[in-house]
Amino acid sequence: MNRIVVFLLAAVLLVSCSNKFSKVLKSKDYEYKYKMAEQYYAKKDYTKAQVLFEDIFPYVKGTARYEDMYYKFAYSYYYQNDFMNAENLFKSFVENFPNSTKGEECDYMRAYCYFRQSPKIDLDQTSTNKTMQLMQAFINTHPTSTRVQEATDIIDKCREKLEAKEFKSAQLYYNLGFYKAAAIAFGNVSDNFPDSKKADEYKLQVIKSYFRYAEMSYEEKQIERFQKVIEECQDFSDRYADSKYLEEVNKLKLQSTNYIKNQKNEQAKKANER
Repeated sequence: MNRIVVFLLAAVLLVSCSNKFSKVLKSKDYEYKYKMAEQYYAKKDYTKAQVLFEDIFPYVKGTARYEDMYYKFAYSYYYQNDFMNAENLFKSFVENFPNSTKGEECDYMRAYCYFRQSPKIDLDQTSTNKTMQLMQAFINTHPTSTRVQEATDIIDKCREKLEAKEFKSAQLYYNLGFYKAAAIAFGNVSDNFPDSKKADEYKLQVIKSYFRYAEMSYEEKQIERFQKVIEECQDFSDRYADSKYLEEVNKLKLQSTNYIKNQKNEQAKKANER
């Protein structure tokens, strides 16, 4: 019974609030609407605040209140997770109020809205790339800002996501048995992210891919392709002398060297038999 009472009270309250907002929205008193919009915003009822802000824009535009209301209007979208519209409004704020003390914040928030739209690794990363571009622009434009470190950290997170996506694509080639494509893809990850903590791991995957590619090749192509493995192994040793993968790389190099020796010995033996 108590639950029914609570439900009925909630329903009555909801209808009452809805009727009240409807009256506010229909009012011709724009000063009253502005006051209510501010109250709704303060209470974090961003949906109602947003509707009222939009309704009274023509009334407030050009007044001392316009800048602050535009600022809150942008955030009313942001707090509802409508990052696409919020980004556009933060951008417009910077353009419309170039001398505002809130300009730096809105410049940052524009970039941050793209970051909030950055999807899972498997999906298109246009928003991630745009985030990096805008965050770097923010750093260049506001080099003394207290948000520079945050912007830098976000750029690093975006790079990690792009790195993981490229690695996953390369690994897929390897798992499907497309070893030459995998070697090239792993090489691109290594080249695109030279400062990565996993740079030596990517190089190892390049070597393993070329090794498998050589193994699967026609006999007349194998010496040439195992030679490629040896070259990659030597490059690994030069770059990552302290890597934990060095022992595994040296084993692949030795196997490739022995295979070439055996092949050449077989070829020499066949030549002598003739």
